[in-house]
Amino acid sequence: MLFRGDFRPGEKLSELPLVARLGVSRTPLRLALDRLSHEGLLEPSPAGGFVVREFTLTDIWDAIELRGVLEGTGARLAAERMSDPGELDRVREFRDQMETYRGAPRDDESMSVYLELNEAFHSAIVDLAQSPMLRMSLDRVLALPFAGPSSLVLSGERPASDPDLMSISLEHHRAIVEAIENRQGSRAENVAREHSQVSRRSFEIALRHQRAWNSLPGASLIKWPGSA
Repeated sequence: MLFRGDFRPGEKLSELPLVARLGVSRTPLRLALDRLSHEGLLEPSPAGGFVVREFTLTDIWDAIELRGVLEGTGARLAAERMSDPGELDRVREFRDQMETYRGAPRDDESMSVYLELNEAFHSAIVDLAQSPMLRMSLDRVLALPFAGPSSLVLSGERPASDPDLMSISLEHHRAIVEAIENRQGSRAENVAREHSQVSRRSFEIALRHQRAWNSLPGASLIKWPGSA
């Protein structure tokens, strides 16, 4: 409901109306609100309860930067801690499946599958890092709708001058897997951190196209540049 714009930034969420709207009791609702506050989507209100948080572009850039740091660390740890090359088989499978979308028509259905594969690819690399602490920290960042690797704006019409972000992303994937295969931890980390900036480039493109921006999950929570 937050991501699709049912509530506006600064709006207070009152328990009783939500209880009636969702058909749940107050106990699970309070747990849900507490969790959303922990994830950073809500803020405690001085008068009690919670209000919907507003995000700025700086918040978005910082979240993407932090994801890059964490995923870079994950790629390095994967290269350092992998004991058997076969452990990369799942990652290779996701990479190869995504490659089939290079140059293919990008309708909503195909993009949905591609983005699911993209999420699986990133998650599988974090699994190889064998670090519960890293996973916990990354999950906190990924709770924000605009921080994840699949918040990319890859579908829809774009001017010919815009870069093909899918091709750039796929090349990064190949380089990350290659670096992990060769136990090149520093290279894997650097490419993974660079890869996260594809998300920033995608958002910068969306800023130039109102329709693309409005299609972003959680767009209603983000302060549009220049707005009061």
